[in-house]
Amino acid sequence: MTERTLIKNLAAATDGPVSVSGWVDTVRDQKKVQFVVLRDESGAVQLVHPRAFAEDGTPAEDALADAISGLAQGTFLTATGELKHDERVKLGGVEIKLEGMDIAAAAIPETPIADDTGVDKRMDWRFLDLRQPKNNLIFRIQTTLEHAWRTYWVENDFIELHTPKLMASASESKAELFEVEYFEGKAYLAQSPQFFKQMAQPAGFGKIFEIGPAFRADPSFTSRHATEFTSVDAEISWIDSHEDVMKLHEELLIAGFQAVKDKHGEEIKALFDLDITVPTAPFPRIPLAEAKQIVAERGYTVPRTDADMDPEGERQIAAYALEKYGSEFVFLTDYASSIRPFYHMRHADDAGLTNSYDLIFNGVEISTGAQREHRVDVLIEQAKDKGLDPEELDFYLDFFRYGVPPHGGFGMGLSRVVMLMLHLPNIREATYLFRGPTRLTP
Repeated sequence: MTERTLIKNLAAATDGPVSVSGWVDTVRDQKKVQFVVLRDESGAVQLVHPRAFAEDGTPAEDALADAISGLAQGTFLTATGELKHDERVKLGGVEIKLEGMDIAAAAIPETPIADDTGVDKRMDWRFLDLRQPKNNLIFRIQTTLEHAWRTYWVENDFIELHTPKLMASASESKAELFEVEYFEGKAYLAQSPQFFKQMAQPAGFGKIFEIGPAFRADPSFTSRHATEFTSVDAEISWIDSHEDVMKLHEELLIAGFQAVKDKHGEEIKALFDLDITVPTAPFPRIPLAEAKQIVAERGYTVPRTDADMDPEGERQIAAYALEKYGSEFVFLTDYASSIRPFYHMRHADDAGLTNSYDLIFNGVEISTGAQREHRVDVLIEQAKDKGLDPEELDFYLDFFRYGVPPHGGFGMGLSRVVMLMLHLPNIREATYLFRGPTRLTP
């Protein structure tokens, strides 16, 4: 039996016997010749079969032609035949003269979704939706992005951690926790690895990262929220300020975007009609109060002065950063302590501000980062300021009672980065299997 060849490798193969496997994309059943477009995980190829005719011009018995006529879109099969290079063939410059087919699994003729089907129904049939070349590419891009990030981290002596997702108590906000039964008691699904990645600092790990699931019981029905998502986290010791964390964040994103552009740039241009722009450091840095003023001068006022930037404000400050600095990324810094967690370090000369930031990419916040407060006495007072009971935080505060270096880090949503990189309309498009308030299947 001829060994299977991936379709993407046919162009470099020599003419002759070949075997390919995939699913039927289209069938053109013409009077004299039949064409089948077969697609696998790497690309598509045209199979051709001239019909058989008797000497008097009438159709002859042709079992292969009958089998082709009965093919339904989506049928998985192995095709064998003669590979021929022909520059006239639009699909890759090659075609296969079909000699035989082995059907692995026939598909039902009527497909439940089409190119113009809405996103909700497409999510119902996600395994079919993902056969589309654009959707396939999204997850190859995601793989390249994560690999580039891991390469950056490993080459810079980071340690990869896998923190638990079952917790005895809240990591940040009890309001956004999923509660689950746990033997005779209760447990919570982790919103963030925040406390655990900080625990690695007094453990002497120095620099750590994690790419893993996180859960938010947030009943939001927006284009950028999910109840389960992949969080990209990093934490580093011996920093002077959150500026060190922002520098790490820049270098990581530049490495990831460069890898995506190098490997997939041409495909992205062909399928998404866009060019990947690799960012350059430093990204613009704008204090939150100044950013709100800039947005107001552009004609939009953020409703609450004592709150974070809202979605329209994020879009406006992103437009400003692109116009003034030519950057798709912008750091918003110096957030008020009133709207930041108790563990964010406050400014040495202004306790009303924190050494923290949000990173905006193409008009949407993708990350929050900060220098953490590492002095246990200060942490206790900041927890009290937030109305928290330090005794309930004892397990966390213990991390800081036996020595901990100055440290900081960030958490970033993987699907948001991919969504915004490819200008996708919804985070569901950039998530393999989306989870939201009303979706638990497939």
